[in-house]
Amino acid sequence: MADNRPIGVFDSGLGGLTVLRELEKEMPNENFVYFGDTSRVPYGSKSNATIRQYALQDEKFLLSKNVKYIIAACGTVSAVASDTAKELPVKFMGVVENTARDAVNTTKTKKIGVIGTTATINNKAYEKYISKLCPEAEVTSVDCPLFVPLVEAGWIEKDDIVVRKTAERYLTTIIQKKVDTLILGCTHYPVLSEVIGDIMGESVTLINAGVTTAKAVKAELKSLDLLNDSTNKPKRALYVSDKTSSFSKVAKILLGGEVDEQSVEQVDITKI
Repeated sequence: MADNRPIGVFDSGLGGLTVLRELEKEMPNENFVYFGDTSRVPYGSKSNATIRQYALQDEKFLLSKNVKYIIAACGTVSAVASDTAKELPVKFMGVVENTARDAVNTTKTKKIGVIGTTATINNKAYEKYISKLCPEAEVTSVDCPLFVPLVEAGWIEKDDIVVRKTAERYLTTIIQKKVDTLILGCTHYPVLSEVIGDIMGESVTLINAGVTTAKAVKAELKSLDLLNDSTNKPKRALYVSDKTSSFSKVAKILLGGEVDEQSVEQVDITKI
């Protein structure tokens, strides 16, 4: 019997739309509810206690929409506040563990790079998972705090001098370590994969958390018999905590198609 309850997805801003995009590709029959905490982005520069508080509020909002599953499409929450899953009545998945496993399965030299927000890198979540899976792996991690605001502002073109110089500065250490695999440890970062890939070179494989997570979620939903096999047209509901002036432009880029701004609802997440 089809379980047509929606899947809940949340992120600190709009970057998680890259994960939603991959989820919709992988599971075209599913309904989705997305919440982007655009009034408080980025989470990566906040304290662990604050990030955990925000995550609990975001999850509570999604639960109010009768979701059957929750995905933290946010590297920072996945790294810092995944323990909030213990308080949920539904299954939860972050983007760190499966992405780390994908990187370990991909690397041939056991030299892996990780880029993420300051909170994600300081928490060393990726290093911990990679070390468990492959103790001999050499991991080089660099925080890239300017990437999120660049994406949220719609500055993503690989030939944009600001974007390129910022990426070059962040990636210098990763390049020097001669990694063959690079984890894009924040869901905003796949939008910059063209410039990141250009700078890193063809010999380096970029690991997109959205692709990895979408496959893992589908597999788990199937095992739990929670997949929606209905042929009805799937529904997508988008919510944000603040509509920025660049919302439509950025959402279109991240989702790969037009977004009807009138269909996006703004909510006060602090009052949920």
